[in-house]
Amino acid sequence: MPVPFTPPTPVPATSDVDYTALHNFAALRGQLRVSLTPHCNARCWFCHNEGDVPPPEAHCDHSKKPRARQFDAAAYVQTINSLMGSGLKRVYFTGGEPLISRWARPVLEALPPAAPDASYTLITNGLLLRRNQEWLARTPLDKVKVSLHYFSDQSLMEIAKVHKGIRAILDGIEAAREIVPRVELNCLLQRQNEHEILPILDYALERRMPVQFIELVDTDYNASGSSAAVSADGLIRYLRSLTSHEHTEIAGVGQGRRVFRIDGVEIDVIHRDLGRHHVGQCGTCPLRSQCIEGFWALRVDQAGGLQPCLLREDLRLDLLAHLDDPLALTAAVARHIAAFTEGTL
Repeated sequence: MPVPFTPPTPVPATSDVDYTALHNFAALRGQLRVSLTPHCNARCWFCHNEGDVPPPEAHCDHSKKPRARQFDAAAYVQTINSLMGSGLKRVYFTGGEPLISRWARPVLEALPPAAPDASYTLITNGLLLRRNQEWLARTPLDKVKVSLHYFSDQSLMEIAKVHKGIRAILDGIEAAREIVPRVELNCLLQRQNEHEILPILDYALERRMPVQFIELVDTDYNASGSSAAVSADGLIRYLRSLTSHEHTEIAGVGQGRRVFRIDGVEIDVIHRDLGRHHVGQCGTCPLRSQCIEGFWALRVDQAGGLQPCLLREDLRLDLLAHLDDPLALTAAVARHIAAFTEGTL
C-alpha cells in the first residue's frame, strides 16, 4: 500500500525576511545537494567531492583532512525538512559515496514522502546498492542516479582505482531498478572511457534508463588531468543519426544541455558552452574565469555548512546555530541566498 503523502511543515514567513531569491532558486529547479559523507570507496581522479577534499587527494596526502563531522541524522533531517518547507523541491543525496555514511539509513528512512512536484534522488557509484537494497526499498527515494564512467574492469581501475570489477556496479544498477521508479546514469566523457561511450549508451537504451553524458568541467581538483577531456561533438553527431527529437535547454540553473529522445528514452549531453546561471555575487567574483557552472545548487555538508558555490568556501553559511529553530534556519538561508544573488554577500 502506498504511503500517503505528508508534506513538510510549511515554514511561516516573517515580515523582516525576503524569501524571493530562495523561491526563485526553487522555481528554476535549483538543487539542494546533501553530502552525507566526504569519504568514498572509489577514487575517481576528477572528483570535486562537493567542495571538500577529494578522495584521491586524501588518499595520497594524509595531511589533507575533510571537514570534521558536526551533523548527525537528526540535524540532516531537520535541515532538509525546513528547506523543503520553505519551497525547495529537488533534494540530492551525495558524498563521497553516501551509502558508506553511518547516517545514510537513518536519514533516508526518516524522510517524509516527497510532494508530487518534489523528488529525492540518491547519487551513488553503485557498489553498495545490492547490499543496502532491502532498507532502501522502504525509503521515499524516487530516483537513483548511478555514476557509470566506466564499462570494463580496466577502465574502472584506471578511472576510479576500484578492484571489485564492473560487474558489482552493474549488479547494483539492477538492484536499484528493482526498488525505485527511476534509475538514471551519468557518465563523464574522458579519454579513459572514450571507447566505451557507445556501449554505455546501448546498455542504457536496452534497459530504458535515461543517461547524461557530461563534458569535463575544469576545476583546480582535476587540473592535472584536464588533457583527458573529450569533446561531446562526436557523440552528438551519433545521437542525431539515431533520432530527430532534439532540443536545447539553457534556462533555469546549471549548465545548458542538449536533450535527445530515442524511443522515449531521454539522453542528455551537458555542453560546456551552452549556458550558465551566473547571478549577483558571480559578477564580481575573482574566480569567475574558472567557473562554467554558475549558481545551480545549495550544498549542505557534514560539517553543518551550506555553500552556494563550489569554488568559494568563504561563502559558506554555518547552519549549526539554527538547528533548533526551523524558522531561524530558513530565514538565515533566505537572507544568505538573497545576499549572494544581489552581490552583497
